[in-house]
Amino acid sequence: MEAKILILENTPTIETQRLILRKFTENDLMSLLELLSDAEVNTFLPWFPLKTKAEAMVFLERDYLSYYSKPSAYRYAICLKGDSKPIGYVVLSDNESHDLGYGLKKEFWHRGIATEAATSIIERVGKAGYLYITATHDVKNPHSGEVMKKLGMTYRYTYVEQWQPKDIPVTFRMYQLNFDGDEDRTYMEYWNVRDTHFIEKIV
Repeated sequence: MEAKILILENTPTIETQRLILRKFTENDLMSLLELLSDAEVNTFLPWFPLKTKAEAMVFLERDYLSYYSKPSAYRYAICLKGDSKPIGYVVLSDNESHDLGYGLKKEFWHRGIATEAATSIIERVGKAGYLYITATHDVKNPHSGEVMKKLGMTYRYTYVEQWQPKDIPVTFRMYQLNFDGDEDRTYMEYWNVRDTHFIEKIV
């Protein structure tokens, strides 16, 4: 394991050309429910579409609010400038994978918003001392892979996972960005724990 010194940040507000990235609050409950109850948005998410305010509150507290008491976290609501209502999210996991994830309401797809939001997070975590980040996408969702390429991430390998709680087999492509230029570094945990894994020729 390589030693690293991280600058601790807990979801500082970020402004980009079109967006404000900020912490989620309890006031965002209905916006989160609207996003995560959409069956089309949910297609490539592991959990089932949310149905109730109670389910949304569990999700909000578990995946966002609980992280804001930690020394460092990157868990953002994506908002358009001039409108405080979240239209999506961008997060960085706090485990060894440093997995980048993002999601948007479908009316905002294909407008470069996920790329803009994720770029701002990548800039911060690179300066904060992270050695790398990863991201994965379902092979049936190539648009997400295109976002990863735009972010400067490179394909490393593919693996098959029995995704929970949907309990379906999903083939994922794993991308990685190393901040120190060491292109020999690849996060191998997904490869090591899956029986089915291989390297594709990605163009």
